[in-house]
Amino acid sequence: MRFEGTDSFVATEDLKVAVNAAVALQRPLLIKGEPGTGKTVLAQEIAKALGKPLISWHVKSTTKAQQGLYEYDAVSRLRDSQLGDARVHDISNYIVKGKLWEAFEAEAAPVLLIDEIDKADIEFPNDLLLELDRMEFYVYETRQVVKARQRPIIVITSNNEKELPDAFLRRCFFHYIKFPDRETMQRIVDVHYPGLSHLLLHEALTSFFELRELPGLKKRPSTSEFLDWLKLLLAEDIGPELLRERNAAKLIPPLHGALLKNEQDVHLFERIAFLARRG
Repeated sequence: MRFEGTDSFVATEDLKVAVNAAVALQRPLLIKGEPGTGKTVLAQEIAKALGKPLISWHVKSTTKAQQGLYEYDAVSRLRDSQLGDARVHDISNYIVKGKLWEAFEAEAAPVLLIDEIDKADIEFPNDLLLELDRMEFYVYETRQVVKARQRPIIVITSNNEKELPDAFLRRCFFHYIKFPDRETMQRIVDVHYPGLSHLLLHEALTSFFELRELPGLKKRPSTSEFLDWLKLLLAEDIGPELLRERNAAKLIPPLHGALLKNEQDVHLFERIAFLARRG
């Protein structure tokens, strides 16, 4: 099985190579890149392309590695014992399976997405080293070993908020999703808006990439934000001629709230407009 992209996802050649290399090596695929470049969507598209189920584990700042394996619900067991429930005699009734356990037990090898691993504590990746290496873990309460029926395809995403441990990185195949160039971005737009006017797309791409290249911009707009902006342009029936205007009063793109997400960047454009008017 080889990943070649899908009808709804434009995969560059280097991304296809990375996915197929990780599958061949049976290593987790660690994906980094700017927010909004399709890291999470990639796992969904791999599952779709290879005909595999998808299991998603979305990591938060409070998430612990143990939650991916299982959790023992001692509170429920205590409550049931007070109520005289017969279930208390079997401790397995209070073992809550995590996403890794779910992936290990799946009849067909799934795609397991561990999303935004860098949000969790720095020890989170280290706490999963053994389980990801051996594809098994021990349940102390029931004294059983849970082994993977088939090795899942593991996709791990990171926004680079924290440095990941070297021991963890050594066990992964790494790929950085570069921001799409103009040609790739046009292919992405063609997938989402196949009937879009070529003139509107040309002007929108020009405005978008000029905005991204502006010095001093705190947060550059992402691919997903560009697609949202195009959707708004179509909904408001804004034509290419309005985007083509480059006078001082129109420096900020129409509906710029889809692209600029903090006041610092909006003020930057206002200062540029002010200087342009003075000039």
